[in-house]
Amino acid sequence: MEKLKRVLTQIAYNNYSAPFHYTPLLPILSFASKLYGFALFLRHHLYAFGLFKSKRLPVPVISVGNLTWGGNGKTPMVEFLSLLFSRSGICPLILTRGYAGGDEAKMLKRHLAGTSAKIGIGANRAATAACFLNKYGYTDHGGPLFSDKMYPIQEFGSCYNSLKIGVVILDDAMQHWSLSRDVEIVMVNGIMLWGNCHLLPRGPLREPVAALERADIVVIHHADLVSYAQLRSIKSRIIEVKDTINIFFSRLVPCYFFEAKNHSSTLPLKLAANTIVLCVSAIGCAEAFVRTIKKLGALHVDIMDFSDHHIFKEKREQYWESLGSDIRRSDYLRYLLS
Repeated sequence: MEKLKRVLTQIAYNNYSAPFHYTPLLPILSFASKLYGFALFLRHHLYAFGLFKSKRLPVPVISVGNLTWGGNGKTPMVEFLSLLFSRSGICPLILTRGYAGGDEAKMLKRHLAGTSAKIGIGANRAATAACFLNKYGYTDHGGPLFSDKMYPIQEFGSCYNSLKIGVVILDDAMQHWSLSRDVEIVMVNGIMLWGNCHLLPRGPLREPVAALERADIVVIHHADLVSYAQLRSIKSRIIEVKDTINIFFSRLVPCYFFEAKNHSSTLPLKLAANTIVLCVSAIGCAEAFVRTIKKLGALHVDIMDFSDHHIFKEKREQYWESLGSDIRRSDYLRYLLS
């Protein structure tokens, strides 16, 4: 399975043509993509004609999603928004499907510990939301969802009951329409963008790029790892789809390293300077990890990348320890769950 995922990734992100030895797979993948596209078309029209209905929650709903698989900064954005609302006195409820072993949900719980944020895990987000709203109650914040006074001014949140849910954040929900949303945020990977622009499984797209018409905000992630000319090109392509869309840029800033056997430890980033580093990862965009380590001054960077959400085994960790490798925090949590 790991080898198949690697093959599909190589095909999906080759912008010109697939490697020659993979060409026998293309007719099968193209046919599967057409079936997938037809299913999307049918589902969209079932909602459009009211045969399927989206449920409206009594609080504002923000969706954070993407057009492609993994590596778009979706989970960090969910965490950022949750901290923003929590520190402003508005209690956020994160609704996530918790797939692939639930490693992202576990990471959110660790990072948001001590805040008012609540995390609901389940495939049926409407049912999960109803359960949490009944348990904790909800409150109407009575004003704009976003305000220039939201953070870090404490007085803004003092009039709200932070124990009651004031906003719902949908994690990875662009393609899940069972809940209506007030704001649609779409994350775009500035490094990998939309690959070969084909739908799954021939390409990385969950929906055609034209689906950006539904977005209110587009965030170009890893903006610090690509050139200014590339950012301008990406922005132009997005504006071609919807010229009124709000476009922002984001980046992940490393703070420290930590020892694999003691994840509460902190080691300075300067340890990577003038060293040879092996980056072991199972994330959606391993290239971003490599470029970040290079920016820290590493002499040479090798990479051992696995498919997104790959479950690591103990014997592999022992091997990496012998090599002195870097392991992404999300991957370390994934190992703890295995």
